[in-house]
Amino acid sequence: MVDSVPCHRDPARIADRLPFLLRRNLVLRGIRAFFDARGYVEVETPCAVPTPGEEVHLKVFRTERETVDGARQPLWLHTSPEFAMKRIVAATGLPVYQLARVWRNAEGSRLHAHEFTMLEWYRPGATLASLMDETEALLRAVLPPVVRVGGDMIGIAPAFERLSVADAFHRYAGVDILATGDDAPALARAAGCALRHGETWEDLFFRLMMARVEPHIGRTCPTFLTHWPASQAALARRDPADPRVALRFELYAGGIELANAFEELTDSTEQRQRFIADRARRQASYPHEAGLDWPMDEAFLAALDGLPPCAGIALGFDRLVMLAAGTGRIADVQWLGEG
Repeated sequence: MVDSVPCHRDPARIADRLPFLLRRNLVLRGIRAFFDARGYVEVETPCAVPTPGEEVHLKVFRTERETVDGARQPLWLHTSPEFAMKRIVAATGLPVYQLARVWRNAEGSRLHAHEFTMLEWYRPGATLASLMDETEALLRAVLPPVVRVGGDMIGIAPAFERLSVADAFHRYAGVDILATGDDAPALARAAGCALRHGETWEDLFFRLMMARVEPHIGRTCPTFLTHWPASQAALARRDPADPRVALRFELYAGGIELANAFEELTDSTEQRQRFIADRARRQASYPHEAGLDWPMDEAFLAALDGLPPCAGIALGFDRLVMLAAGTGRIADVQWLGEG
């Protein structure tokens, strides 16, 4: 029998990427110094949880807890520590951060791994704008002034671009995205493209995003893509000035999505309604997949009404190290990467 990744290859594989791995350690130390200096508390939360998250399209890893008396409870490896971290903020009012191991099944590419490290932080009193300021400061603290991604030279020192989703679609796709609502045929007509069989508004939105918007942003400096359509609000508040959009941003650099951030929703009733809608969409999208009926995270929902106004962000730590190290493969910056 031939081992698919023989252990005798480990020394050579690790030696080949040792410069990248040492840079990983430098970035790790820089992150901790950055947050410690700003008064954040580093926390740790469980990885195996009763509810792994409610993102519709993320696939999860299932496990099981067995007690000393033989009772068994299904658990899942979390896709993000978000729910647990917000419970801590609600209980303490403290700004917190975590470098968490997270798991997402059915993923794998030069930018994706089944297991990776997520940097998340939550700050009471922060707004979307102040969180963008802080994110810029973090990247300047841990990255060189210029990073190379493929053929792009991306400046980290200048101010990052801040571009709303509506402005990005108008500029690069010629579409008034907010005017299309949830009407997939209307969006297809506006974009001048054919609607595929069974394609929803959300499906077409992301097809256009990947084909027409993402190739143009974050190429000379990182870009914050802000104010997403309300249907993509997830756990974010709607914008009081325009309820068609959510107070959410994603950060891009050189075609790589680095981070996803929200000005956090603190209304448990609205959040429950969103979760119920997400569950219905997940069951409709993946009707043949068993084991998706985990319980609602009641502890999170109970804590939500006590969550102070705050903003939070999830940033792919491995992808950040890729930028710092100048490599295009996530496996290069993981000690025993999959690839």
